[in-house]
Amino acid sequence: MSTNIKFAYMHRKTWLYRRNYPKHLQPILGQALKQSLRTGDARIAKARVQEANGNYDRIVAEAESRIISGGHDQTQSLVAAVTRFRRVRLAGQATVNEIVGDYLKMRSQQLRPGTFKAVKFSIGLFTSVYGNKKLSDLDREDGVVFLREISLLCPNSAKSSITKGMGLKDLIQLSGDSSKRIGAQTQKRIWKQVCHFLDWSVATGEAEKNELGMLCVSLGTDVQSYAVLSDKEVVSLLRREEPILEPLLRLCLLSGLRSGEACGLTGEDFIAKENLGTFINLRPNALRQLKSKAAEREVPLHDSLLPILNQLPSTGALFPAVNPDKVTKRFTRLRSKLKLDRPGVVFHSTRKWFITQCERTGVPEHFTASLVGHQAARSENRLTYSLYSAGISDEQKRQIVDQIRLPVGCAP
Repeated sequence: MSTNIKFAYMHRKTWLYRRNYPKHLQPILGQALKQSLRTGDARIAKARVQEANGNYDRIVAEAESRIISGGHDQTQSLVAAVTRFRRVRLAGQATVNEIVGDYLKMRSQQLRPGTFKAVKFSIGLFTSVYGNKKLSDLDREDGVVFLREISLLCPNSAKSSITKGMGLKDLIQLSGDSSKRIGAQTQKRIWKQVCHFLDWSVATGEAEKNELGMLCVSLGTDVQSYAVLSDKEVVSLLRREEPILEPLLRLCLLSGLRSGEACGLTGEDFIAKENLGTFINLRPNALRQLKSKAAEREVPLHDSLLPILNQLPSTGALFPAVNPDKVTKRFTRLRSKLKLDRPGVVFHSTRKWFITQCERTGVPEHFTASLVGHQAARSENRLTYSLYSAGISDEQKRQIVDQIRLPVGCAP
């Protein structure tokens, strides 16, 4: 005995819905509402017919109301949204490649471009190996193999434009016999991002459970901190008079700005405060976002930077030719020319030099934290300061910055 569902019929093993509109509405709506129920199961089709009927009633009611109010020309058709049904799929039957696009789209809306780039790279490594595998087929052994293989990557394997789009196997081959391998901290970050993706697949019903979540990187994390520039290195960098880097170097050395904050400055970010001089008003703008809420701050501009500021554009981007990536690469080339081969010397070392000078001139830690945009000082009073203090005054900020001096030997 064949199944009978009102307003639906079977065609090529798929249920289709068809229901005629009232005669007086057909000139506006057409003859009938027709759509596929996207299933061959009679029970699912019967439930979806109820949804389609609700959609039908809504369309008819809207058309009737427009005719009564006289707001619709009967020679025109009425465009109406039709309910779309997703094809039923058992949990775990989708492949990694089938769902990774939705995940990355969601993360791109949640994260800043730099952070999303790291997430995309990590998920790309995973999908390059297991992209065609069903979620239900992923097991502990797959995770063990993946963790073992990412430990074979060279730190520079993903920094070249040549390696863009390469999978894990190709990057391992490119790394070759290099003695340098990515550290435990990087491995943990990659694995954490992969596990977040697999946990998301469980939360959205695409998978039943994350079999790989119990695994972890066994190596201890050895954080490679940036080095603080010595006075001799500061003199060498500024004496080189590199046209694009020099104003940025001086600005970051004397204000503690991050490279991204400095590259994103505009002429409108500088404000005059009567007898306190010029301040840098750091806020998110069209050129860049800030690292955190604490990074929104006002920093006094050192008096020795005023001649440089006068040579830069008064409106729009202050450094239109650079961004943090270009600054990093230019600094690396400059460091190589000057043979500053000490480990940890990077452009961010300018910020560490500023903080070191604050400490050596006796500035309290929480004062320095408010100047450089840290959440709070790492002290016993951290909770008190972060919750109750309104921050140091502009006069105190100016006094601190005015104490900072470039090393003897730097050109004015």
